[in-house]
Amino acid sequence: MALHPNDSPGFLLWHTTLRWQRGVTQALGPLGLTHVQFVLLACTWWLNEQGERPTQVALAAQAGTDIKMTSQVVRTLERKGLIEREVDTTDTRARRLRMTRRGARLAPRAIAVVEEVDARFFADVPATEALRFLRRLVQPPKADAGRRGSGPERRRGSAGAAGKPRARSSGWPAEA
Repeated sequence: MALHPNDSPGFLLWHTTLRWQRGVTQALGPLGLTHVQFVLLACTWWLNEQGERPTQVALAAQAGTDIKMTSQVVRTLERKGLIEREVDTTDTRARRLRMTRRGARLAPRAIAVVEEVDARFFADVPATEALRFLRRLVQPPKADAGRRGSGPERRRGSAGAAGKPRARSSGWPAEA
């Protein structure tokens, strides 16, 4: 027997995600960023703040995004003057990413805006409970952990396995 849509966790998650994304998109509009641009800008900023100059592949792993899409969005951020891409001196096929001054000023502002959206969205749930639950959802079930192609680690590559901080719901890395 088919479940009523309001009894389907996946359907409810879909609508919850859409509602949250609408809030993030609306909040980022005045800053001239799309949601995915924000995520990649914030992750680049965070990695640069940790002393890293990530490649586009490492950025995609950190953000949990597709490598080709990441490359396209990074080029857009470069055209906007927020990120600089430089040829890696040890691998000329790779591009290392560095925030521009403008990008380094915008990223913390954008993070604060999205964190405010998150605070309003999750206001009815204690922060520790929300984070614990969302972290559980991000992790594959233990039975799936050994299967190839399961869960976000498949997309994240070595970044997830190497102990890098996981992304918050807003897309920027959580504090360790």
